[in-house]
Amino acid sequence: MNTPSPLKLTLVIASVILCWAYSPIGVHMGLLSYGPGQLALLRFLIASVFMAGVALVMGIGRPRLWDLPWLLVLSFFGVFLHHTSLNYGQQFVTAGASSVLAQSAPLFSVLIAFFCLKERVSLWRWSCVLLGLLGVLVVIWGDHGVGNIDPRGLLLLLAAVSWSLYFAIQKHYAHRYSPLTMACYMVWGGTLMLCVNLPGLSSAVVQAPLPENLAVLVLGIFPSALAYLAWGYVLKHVEVSRASVAMYLIPPVAMMMAATLLGEHITLQVVLGGVIVLASVAAISLEGRWRSVAQAKRAQPVAVEVLGDEGVAEIQGGR
Repeated sequence: MNTPSPLKLTLVIASVILCWAYSPIGVHMGLLSYGPGQLALLRFLIASVFMAGVALVMGIGRPRLWDLPWLLVLSFFGVFLHHTSLNYGQQFVTAGASSVLAQSAPLFSVLIAFFCLKERVSLWRWSCVLLGLLGVLVVIWGDHGVGNIDPRGLLLLLAAVSWSLYFAIQKHYAHRYSPLTMACYMVWGGTLMLCVNLPGLSSAVVQAPLPENLAVLVLGIFPSALAYLAWGYVLKHVEVSRASVAMYLIPPVAMMMAATLLGEHITLQVVLGGVIVLASVAAISLEGRWRSVAQAKRAQPVAVEVLGDEGVAEIQGGR
């Protein structure tokens, strides 16, 4: 496999950041003409058609019959629940604040690991989760003020929980299917579930102004389809731990886009809360990296004794 140039990788990563940073802006514009459920369905109908074209050109694997229930579960959490709750919640939160709250998913991944998967969670991670939740409160406070919080805006946190559950389940199937295959089946399955919002959609499309329809078209093609394909390309050539650092740029880019395209005023409290949330998420990631390095160092003496120098070289090369 040919290794792409650093410039090419940088451009691809930048395109992913721009696509996903646009997502809350596109949702905000789409909600001016569509209901939350209708917007989610229309967005993924567009994405489904686009992904079908990509699948025809590039080819994808067929799902195993016994994997279908779990692929539907992935579609439920990754598309149906995540985007439905995201759209409902963003009716009561600005696009800039929404971009921060959506990045809180790793905090809930720790809680899911402890309460559902019965994994041991270090004091460091508990501290990061508490710090991150404090940041979430600061974002909500800075967005509309504590006295004006609409509880329905907290559905954005349900979207983050749903995304965390999706990743927890997806780990068990990532090795069975290619990223393109997984993305296609997730999008198609989620679109099928979203068809409960089909009544009235056609008339809403006809009545919606052209700018809102264009915003949804961009939302369906770029954040919902192309960004996932581009991200899969990046992960083929860059370590996950290095590539994921770029995701921390999404909220500040989204805030700048919201201020430019929507005229939103981003308060200092929202920025401060965003920094706290992203710092806590980064700290969780760093702890995982430190643990991997420590385990590798502990494994080296055993490798020297059992495998010899060549075996140690292979272990080090696989990190």
